[in-house]
Amino acid sequence: MTALKSIILGIVQGLTEFLPVSSSGHLVIFQKLLKFNDPGVLFEIAVHLGTLVAVIIYFRKDIWEIIKSIFNWRKDAPENIKYAHHLLFYLIISSVITAIIGFAFKDTFESLFENTVLVGFMLIITGGFLFASDKIRNTTKKKMSVPSSLLVGLAQSIAIIPGISRSGATITAGIFTGRTRDLSTRFSFLLSIPAILGATLLKIKDMQSAMSSGEVVLNFILGGIVAAIVGYFAISFLIKMIKQAKLFYFSIYCWIIGIITIFFI
Repeated sequence: MTALKSIILGIVQGLTEFLPVSSSGHLVIFQKLLKFNDPGVLFEIAVHLGTLVAVIIYFRKDIWEIIKSIFNWRKDAPENIKYAHHLLFYLIISSVITAIIGFAFKDTFESLFENTVLVGFMLIITGGFLFASDKIRNTTKKKMSVPSSLLVGLAQSIAIIPGISRSGATITAGIFTGRTRDLSTRFSFLLSIPAILGATLLKIKDMQSAMSSGEVVLNFILGGIVAAIVGYFAISFLIKMIKQAKLFYFSIYCWIIGIITIFFI
């Protein structure tokens, strides 16, 4: 893979991993459009690590609160520590349901990546629930619960299907269950950390069969760095759009790209 291809796919991954437009769907589309060969497991690991770095840096304060809470279980702990305990508990619940469904249907999900028509239809569906989420005006802060966390975890597992946005599915699932936009967004991005890390670890076992030259490895690293930088700014941009209830802009984009994918790609 050339440096230019690494940069292009790094940009695509960084933007679409967090913007609610489906990173897997766009990678399938761009590889078809630009006639890129499968970049291979090493490149996938590089760009996933890049986006992981982006979300960790952006939400470093939230992550630090959770880490501190692990070592403080006193009954008189400050409210921020108690909140972090609850947040960690519900993140675990969502992650577990995602892992169970992901492992159970892994082969089925992977077989869908060759079907660009399916990607188009899933993008249209993604646009639908993004548009619907903007119509919900939840102004009261509803606490996290086991049912809502299970639903968010289920949404994340379904987003393994190419064309379904992980961030879009989990954020809208949170909004539909009554969580505020801010809580739904933060929960979604924090939930992406174990999801991205888990997907990366599953691919590491295939590294031995992925032989690459030193030059190609450097291009992979370049793709990862680009994905991290672009991903960081994509997170910032999406948070502003969600607070203003403007996800419908992404829904229009998903509908247009979905239709083009079905009929022209």
